[in-house]
Amino acid sequence: MREMKDSGIAGIGYIPKSWEVRRIKTLGAYRNGLTYSPNDICGDEGTLVLRASNVKNGRIVYDDNVFVSCVIKSELMVESGDILICSRSGSKELIGKSAIIDENANASFGAFMMIFRCDEPKYMFYVLNSPVFTYYLGTFFTSTINQLTGANFGDMKIAYCPNKMEKSKIVKFLDKKCTEIDALTADIQTQIENLEQYKQSVITEAVTRGMRKGSNLKESGVAWCPLIPDSWIVTNPKALFVPRLKRAQKGERQLTASQKHGIIYQDDFLDLESQKVVTVEKGFSILKQVEPSDFVISMRSFQGGLEYSEVRGSISSAYVMLIPNAEKVYPPFYRWFFKSSKYINAIQSTTNLVRDGQAMRYENFVQVPLFIIPIEEQKEIAKYLNGHVYEIDAVLMDKKAQLETLEEYKKSLIYEYVTGKKEVPA
Repeated sequence: MREMKDSGIAGIGYIPKSWEVRRIKTLGAYRNGLTYSPNDICGDEGTLVLRASNVKNGRIVYDDNVFVSCVIKSELMVESGDILICSRSGSKELIGKSAIIDENANASFGAFMMIFRCDEPKYMFYVLNSPVFTYYLGTFFTSTINQLTGANFGDMKIAYCPNKMEKSKIVKFLDKKCTEIDALTADIQTQIENLEQYKQSVITEAVTRGMRKGSNLKESGVAWCPLIPDSWIVTNPKALFVPRLKRAQKGERQLTASQKHGIIYQDDFLDLESQKVVTVEKGFSILKQVEPSDFVISMRSFQGGLEYSEVRGSISSAYVMLIPNAEKVYPPFYRWFFKSSKYINAIQSTTNLVRDGQAMRYENFVQVPLFIIPIEEQKEIAKYLNGHVYEIDAVLMDKKAQLETLEEYKKSLIYEYVTGKKEVPA
């Protein structure tokens, strides 16, 4: 067993006696990215600008491209072996994500990105993907600023192995082990994607075709759902849902609309997502009232359906609440209905301006014909989906837990070898 010494750095601890503690700025050069005007964007010509969306799972992908037509300085162009790092993002989870440029592409790196150029890119890549770097990132964030700057990046101290042969062994060993872990991860991710597709098909089939055996289908005359059970009747959405216009009462707890969690209280959302939520302290009259069983047309309804509320509270006036017709609507059924892929596609077809974050209006909602369905049948379908989808979700949770375990194992493995706590086996 080799002799160890205290590095004197929290998050690193003991390192081999022959190793050094070095600041990153002594190991290479780093530069912040290009700032460009939206007027420079020119579609399919010019210089490719890499962004956080191009960094996925430690690799550079080119499926989300932005080109600029302006002349870009050579020092802002990337080279093979450069490490591209996300230095600022609306999501803390993206900050610090990195990937190695694997070829000399005619590309630059955008604002809120950073490149690090050094003689040992693969070794430093593993350092930047270890819990050591994650620990440092946490010390850079404040309540108002979440950003990795050149100064705090360059001043970060790492455990550094000065022996080139030993570094090469570490890289080869981690390459092999991480490739094995990544293969398992990809397999499980494929299983998750297949389960998600199956789940969506189960929901869509049930809410558009019904479940009653022996029920005949008829032509509906509705483009988005051409065949429906013969007991269903096509209707204008206004017959089933009307907008709630009531202003919120003072003192009502504020709500957040989320595709992941539905309609929940802002403080609960903060606890679940560890995000800062802006609470309205003045001008309370701009908020709208939400009642249990309301459906909320949220900012992202084009992307994921309408959100269902089980609670009473207040929400931004940018949202539209829908009051269900108690005689014709069983809300738990429509909770599933509005999440079906066919319905979401139909909603998206009501505008040519679908983009991330666009608000959907009541005018869009009423353009998509709905159906009058016997209440008892709505209850049967909702009960079936509540049980069957719960089973699918349980399997999905298990698969996602496996991914988290693999990710933690990978981080731990990298940490042990880039800090010298473990030596590469002979």
